[in-house]
Amino acid sequence: MKNVTDSFVSLGHWPSAGSFGFNTDIFSTNLINLSVVLGVLIFFGKGVLSDLLDNRKRRILNTIRNSEELRGGAIEQLEKARARLRKVEMEAEQYRVNGYSEIEREKLNLINSTSKTLEQLENYKNETIQFEQQRAINQVRQRVFQQALRGALGTLNSCLNNELHLRTISANIGRLGSMEEITD
Repeated sequence: MKNVTDSFVSLGHWPSAGSFGFNTDIFSTNLINLSVVLGVLIFFGKGVLSDLLDNRKRRILNTIRNSEELRGGAIEQLEKARARLRKVEMEAEQYRVNGYSEIEREKLNLINSTSKTLEQLENYKNETIQFEQQRAINQVRQRVFQQALRGALGTLNSCLNNELHLRTISANIGRLGSMEEITD
């Protein structure tokens, strides 16, 4: 340390008309060189360093500002997307509710139309049964009537002879004649 202070002290006591020579004390010369280099760097490099730091600071601030703008845009888009999602969910719920009510309505309509169709078919069946019964009854009546007529004709033919036949005709003519007199 004494050498360092001596070198500073010796700097102040240099004779103005002295000889020029080399200082071989390595510690004192390095310290002087270092202080000169640092002084020059600080004096001249202060502006360059300040400009570099200012540029870096501006880029960082711009990046932060851009990030904030992007973040704000992303938040806005997120809110819009959430609003659209809520709207779509409400529409989906409405469609679901409407769909269920429409399904129930269609189901009731189908049940009602099916029951009406079944009722009509039942009525047609009953009408067909009644018609067929009536037709069967009429056919049986016709057959019975035809058989009775055949039987009566057979009985009449077997029982009637010419004389009885003529008497029956005369009696019927007499009745017709008396009916004419009454009507006149």
